[in-house]
Amino acid sequence: MNRYIYFDHAATTPVKPEVLEEMMPYLKGKYGNASSIYALGRESKKAIENARDRVALALGAKAEEIFFTGSGTEADNWAIKGVAYANRKKGKHIITSKIEHHAVLNACKFLEKEGFEVTYLPVDNDGLLDAEKVREAIRPDTILVSIMYANNEIETIQPIAEIGKIAKEKGILFHTDAVQAVGNIKIDVNNINVDLLSLSAHKFYGPKGVGAIYIRRGTKIASFIHGGAQERGRRASTENVAGIVGVGKAIEIATLNMDSYNKKLLELRERTINEVLSKIPHVRLNGHREKRLPGNANFSFEFIEGESLLLLLDMKGIAASSGSACTSGSLDPSHVLMAIGLPHEIAHGSLRLTFGEDNTHEDIDYLMEVLPGIVERLREMSPLYESTLSEYNSECVKINLK
Repeated sequence: MNRYIYFDHAATTPVKPEVLEEMMPYLKGKYGNASSIYALGRESKKAIENARDRVALALGAKAEEIFFTGSGTEADNWAIKGVAYANRKKGKHIITSKIEHHAVLNACKFLEKEGFEVTYLPVDNDGLLDAEKVREAIRPDTILVSIMYANNEIETIQPIAEIGKIAKEKGILFHTDAVQAVGNIKIDVNNINVDLLSLSAHKFYGPKGVGAIYIRRGTKIASFIHGGAQERGRRASTENVAGIVGVGKAIEIATLNMDSYNKKLLELRERTINEVLSKIPHVRLNGHREKRLPGNANFSFEFIEGESLLLLLDMKGIAASSGSACTSGSLDPSHVLMAIGLPHEIAHGSLRLTFGEDNTHEDIDYLMEVLPGIVERLREMSPLYESTLSEYNSECVKINLK
């Protein structure tokens, strides 16, 4: 196999050379513990604070409102559990949506076992949440609303500013899982009325194993990890200095290059959507047609199974996914696709293509060279497809006889 094309940037992105270059000194000579008072430690501490400034600048936040974590999942868990535990005397009701990442959904399910009540709001067929549904779900004991900025599978963008305004009017804390959005959308935490926001470096060409959470000053939240006094006493654990340096550099680059990056991704996305829908029958685009991240195209192909599709694409040198990378080991259909109304058998035949800076129109050429044949090959193996074609041909004969 001479070529390998990567269409799974929503799962993870490669580390940019500039990011790795800035990280390397802290993996070698500048290895000091940031909690140490001698020069080597002070150098690490300075690097962390420089990265904190960069993240804050990218989000329109204050540096003291940024806390580094081990991942976006940890940031989500901290936001939800931390707010729940710190505010449970006020109430035990949380509002979220049915299409959240499992980091949010499973944190909420855990809290339900602890006596909290969670309302899981539905979305429409495009994966869009009606902000008024949030208003209607609010109760006197509601303490938190958590709605993702953009979905990790279909990448529909939610009306975050509108939802945040409602939460603010009601005096309820608002968290958004922005793991997919940061690096793809210009975000100002003040304009969108959020109190907490989660991000992960490896989604925008930074390293894995490091994330961050924005916590608005004055937000009542309990610590999630207990131990030492790192992160101003809010998040214990010796800091991953090199990783934190990486997230700072990566978010700075992403912010500076966002307009040109998005323009390129949008061209690739639109061409892919148009060609797939026009050249392959019995296929559906999942997610809102316009209100979606620029680099995502998610399809459901009738009469095939998504895992087989991925394996055959991989044999042709194309990496893609059938949904979230976090659920790749599950045999269950995507909860997101089920939530937007797809039947079980169609939800199983999904393909998520997410583009990045190294993708080209030649990559799309190759995709469209192999994808239609793979889909047809898999459908020929499906008894359901054969019976559907027979029914269709019978109807055509009836029409022609008339």
